[in-house]
Amino acid sequence: MTLRFHKMHGLGNDFVVVDGREAPVAIDGALARAMADRHRGIGCDQLILIEESPHADVAMRIFNADGSEVSACGNATRCVAQLIGGEATISTAAGLLHASRTEGGISVDMGEPRFGWEDIPLAFAMHSAGLPLAWETLEKPWAINVGNPHVVFFVEDCDAVPLERLGPLIEHDPVFPERINVNVATIVDRGHLRLRVWERGAGLTRACGTGACATGVIAMLQGLVDSPVTVSLPGGDLSIGWAKGESIRMTGPATHVFSGEAELAAFGA
Repeated sequence: MTLRFHKMHGLGNDFVVVDGREAPVAIDGALARAMADRHRGIGCDQLILIEESPHADVAMRIFNADGSEVSACGNATRCVAQLIGGEATISTAAGLLHASRTEGGISVDMGEPRFGWEDIPLAFAMHSAGLPLAWETLEKPWAINVGNPHVVFFVEDCDAVPLERLGPLIEHDPVFPERINVNVATIVDRGHLRLRVWERGAGLTRACGTGACATGVIAMLQGLVDSPVTVSLPGGDLSIGWAKGESIRMTGPATHVFSGEAELAAFGA
């Protein structure tokens, strides 16, 4: 079977996007992992499957490079919206997301953040604001769920943190039964912060939309920045707007690189 796909990225966070509305295809973790392999497959941080939805313009499933399936991905949401015309309601495991074209690219209503320990989830009850936990110099993170779970650390210089070593230790800590995304951020001024993200199931990425949302919200809750805030990631900038009791608004670019075809047999399917 020949599979048509699109290669896209949001600030360097790259995706293989398969539109299952054109020709239905069964994708599981093993196939997603094979396609995401950068040496033997097409190569991507996440594989995105677009499907029909009775409740929205399309449904979106998200597979990490390790084959695990997750509920939300901000950069992928912008890319899917861009691919299908810019204005879209997208059904995900985290709920309905609404995207629209704007001057800054694609703007997405990411829904309201959640802070309960059971919403993250954590292995046992504790307050999510300043968890009594530490991994070497990274300590007392705030935890938040923005469609997927994140912890956020504010540090003097996020570039100096050995995230490639500490990221997997935190991701797989038993206190996070569904694993966790790890954000280290540095405040530049009240309208700007810098961010690096270790994504569960993907590792270090050039950008993470939900990580930018999580970090922006926590920075606003701590009174460190104003809304909207510019979040600078290694791949570029996102704008994050939020107020208590409201949805998070994420705005940034989405880029279509090329379209291609591949034989599923090449991936062992």
